Amino acid sequence: MKDFAPIILFVYNRPWHTQQTVEALQKNELATESELFIFADGPKANATEEQKEKIRQVSEYISKIDGFKSITIYEAKQNIGCADSIIQGISSVFERYNKVIVVEDDIVTSKFFLRFMNEALDFFENDERVFSVSGYTFPNKTMKIPANYKKDIYLSYRHSSWGWGTWKDRWNSVDWEIRDFKEFSENIELQKAFNRGGSDMSGMLNAQMEGRIDAWDIRFDYSLFKQNKFNIYPIKSLVTNIGLDSSGTHTGVDEKLITILDDSWIPKIENIEPNKRILDNFKRVSDPPPRYSLKRFIRKIWKSLFC
Repeated sequence: MKDFAPIILFVYNRPWHTQQTVEALQKNELATESELFIFADGPKANATEEQKEKIRQVSEYISKIDGFKSITIYEAKQNIGCADSIIQGISSVFERYNKVIVVEDDIVTSKFFLRFMNEALDFFENDERVFSVSGYTFPNKTMKIPANYKKDIYLSYRHSSWGWGTWKDRWNSVDWEIRDFKEFSENIELQKAFNRGGSDMSGMLNAQMEGRIDAWDIRFDYSLFKQNKFNIYPIKSLVTNIGLDSSGTHTGVDEKLITILDDSWIPKIENIEPNKRILDNFKRVSDPPPRYSLKRFIRKIWKSLFC
C-alpha cells in the first residue's frame, strides 16, 4: 500500500474557520489514507476570556475529528506564536517522515488537493530545482497565464503558504536565523535579485530581521532564493483562503487574492521549465501601484500572504 504524505494542520482560535478547513480535507479522496497531525497554539498571556473561549472551542472540535488514517493532536498550554509554532511543528513531524503537506486553519481545499500534492511531491522529490509545492495560485483576474502555455503547473521564485508541501532535506536546509543578513542588507544587487519573486520580498525580510513582523514564510523564501530553486504552482488554484475576513492574526480582505475552487479539475504533473512571461506576471502582482507608498504596500501584502 502506498504511503501518502502526512497532513499537518495548524489551528489557534478560529473554530468556524477550523471546521470549514477540516471538512474540506475530509472530502478529499485520499483523506482516509492520510495521517493528520494537528498543532493547536495556546492562549497569550494577556488573552481575554472571549479569546480563551474560542481556543477552548477549537480544542473541543479537534478532539472529535475523524475521517483520516490516524489523528495526532498537540495542544500548547501557552502561546508559542505563529512562526515558532509552524517551524517547531513541521520540524517535529520531519523527524519521522520525508515529506509533508501543510494547511493552516483558514485554507479550504478542493477534493483533489491531496492527490495533487502527493503526486507532485513524489514526482519532484529528486528534482533539485524544486524547493516546495503549493496548492494555491492567484486568480486569473490577478495574474494571467499566457494563452499558449499548455502545462497545468508552473515554476515560480516564490513560495505560497496557502496549502503547500515540501521535503525533509529542503526544510532542514533553511537557515531560520538568516546568519548572512548583514551581507544581504548591504548588497543592493542581492536585494534586487531576491525581489525577482516580488517587489515586497526584501522589505519583508528586513522587517522580519528588525523584529517588526514574526513570519517563517519570508525566511523559507530566502533559503529558496539562496539555493536558486523554485516553487511549483498549479495554473488553477486547488485552495481558497477563507481567512481574508480580518479574523486572522495578519489577514485582511483583499479581493484580488480570492479564488473559486473547481472540484472537477485535476492538474497533470509533468516536467516543466521556467516560463519568463509567467515569472514576470507573478512578480507584477506585488508591484505597488503608481504613487503608492512602498512601505504601506509591503505591509498590506504581508498581512494578506503570511500567517
